[in-house]
Amino acid sequence: QVQLVESGGGLVQAGGSLRLSCVASISVFSLSEMAWYRQAPGKSRELVASITATGSTNYAGSVKGRFTISRDNAKNTVSMQLNGLKPEDTGVYYCNLGVHNPWRTYWGQGTQVTVSA
Repeated sequence: QVQLVESGGGLVQAGGSLRLSCVASISVFSLSEMAWYRQAPGKSRELVASITATGSTNYAGSVKGRFTISRDNAKNTVSMQLNGLKPEDTGVYYCNLGVHNPWRTYWGQGTQVTVSA
C-alpha cells in the first residue's frame, strides 16, 4: 500500500513563504512522476507543479517564478517552496505520485495552505 504524507501547510500573510513536503512509501520513488495539485474552496483540483523522474519541472502559469518543486530520491521526498504567496493561493495542496508500467497514481491526504490578505 503506497502512502503519501504531506506536511508544511499553514496560515501565512500575503507575501510570505511556506515549504511543503511529501514523503512517499514506495520502493520505486526515483522512477516516479511527482506533482502538487491544489483545490480552492468551490473550485476543481488543479495542477500546480510537477517534476519527472529525470528532474524536468513544469509549473502552472499562476505560480511560475514563485513556487519551486524539487525532489530528493534518497529520502523519497518531493518538496515545493512557495514564495510570494497570494490570497488566491489558498487551498488544500495534494501530493500526487505516478508510476509507470502499468500507469497508476496515488494521492496524499492534503495539507491546508491559507494566505491572508
